[in-house]
Amino acid sequence: MLEWSVAALRAAGIDKIVVAVPAGEAAPEGCVGVEGGATRSESVRRALAAAPPDDAIVVHDAARPLVRPQHFADALAALRDADAAIVAARVPDTVKEAGDDRLVTATLDRSRLWAIQTPQAFRRTVLERALDCDATTLARATDDAWLVEQAGGTVRIVESTPENFKVTTPHDLEVAGLLLGERRV
Repeated sequence: MLEWSVAALRAAGIDKIVVAVPAGEAAPEGCVGVEGGATRSESVRRALAAAPPDDAIVVHDAARPLVRPQHFADALAALRDADAAIVAARVPDTVKEAGDDRLVTATLDRSRLWAIQTPQAFRRTVLERALDCDATTLARATDDAWLVEQAGGTVRIVESTPENFKVTTPHDLEVAGLLLGERRV
């Protein structure tokens, strides 16, 4: 999955790539490898420290191997008027909120809901400031854009499609494999 993501980055014209990898693992050829952290954001911190001093930084999860080169370009372009830009797909389902007892407390307005994906693009100084927080906050972050929000930054959504899904289950892996076999980056 990592190779597909790296290929999409390169196809988007991004050639300075830092990859957070498990201890003892090597990064793909032509990439800089850093040991990943205990949390997602700690891995991002480590990768950012090894990244070249560019003004714009892109964070992408290799668990999204169906990313398109255009996703990277669109996220970077959206930094014109925001501190961060995140690709996201509209939520097509009705979403309910429920308490611990599983009784519905609200039906959310899906016209305002987005399923957040990666890549996420950031102004470097904004991401550095957002990542400069206590370990508890860092551990709670499910994405780095949330940290930017917490720090008072602006985050713009760039519309994507559900095809850029995250592989988290064996079923997801099977579907991604079928889709990746049908297309080229």
